[in-house]
Amino acid sequence: MSDEDLSGPAYRRVLHGVYVTSAVQNNLRERARAALHVAAPGAYVSHHTAASIWGGITPSESRIHITVPADGYRNQRRGVVVHQYRELDADVRTVAKIRISSPAQCFCELATNGLSLVDLAVLGDSLVAAEVVTSDELIKMADSWPGRGARTASRAARMVRAGTDSPPESKLRMLIVLAGLPEPVVNYIIRHENGDWKLRFDLCYPELMILVEYDGEHHNTDPRQWARDLERREYLERLGWRIIVIQKNHLYQAPEQVVTRIRQALLDRGLPSSRCRIRPRWMTEFAA
Repeated sequence: MSDEDLSGPAYRRVLHGVYVTSAVQNNLRERARAALHVAAPGAYVSHHTAASIWGGITPSESRIHITVPADGYRNQRRGVVVHQYRELDADVRTVAKIRISSPAQCFCELATNGLSLVDLAVLGDSLVAAEVVTSDELIKMADSWPGRGARTASRAARMVRAGTDSPPESKLRMLIVLAGLPEPVVNYIIRHENGDWKLRFDLCYPELMILVEYDGEHHNTDPRQWARDLERREYLERLGWRIIVIQKNHLYQAPEQVVTRIRQALLDRGLPSSRCRIRPRWMTEFAA
């Protein structure tokens, strides 16, 4: 095939030297296949790319990450990051004919790659929500991980919770915990007398009847959602619940105020001050 053929409408370049027909979708899996096509034997998709394919949430990363054996060549190409593994009994799976790090292994790979404690917890929550791994499997892998970041991975794995709906909810829970406040229950459900599902809350202190809810932007931009939220909160307030609503600008621009608001609510509901001491370690992860 000539260069003229490849540059025509029938083909599309995925990476330098790698082309597909125009009918092939331009998505993450196809770019991962292309990277493996020109990689050393034994290579597999890893790190951010593997996490995304498994349904995990990580900080934005457009490059494809692959890992090759220690004695394999590192064929560097624009848009591809090549890692090498040493003394690692890799846990590699196959998804849609792609060799890929297991969910637990890519969690630990990203710890080695410097992902923060909070971002690792967000990743763990999202992988568990995608039903591709359990928190126990993350803990087991992290505790035996030989690479850098093993301590952070082990700590983050123990902070992963099932049932979290979104990264902001995970980050809000982590802010509360790292600040030293009691950990709220995730997705607490109130049921009708017959046991049917009635209401579900993001974060909750059931014994104190305190709700902590994260409102995404759609809660403000959708009038019907806004009206439903108001009606729901008025109903809960009549039942005696105290509701603390946290929005995006609160969490990302004024985290200290978030911690203070939640602490005051706990104190108002009778929690001893000894259990509401704010620790400064949250600042390293959430400094505005």
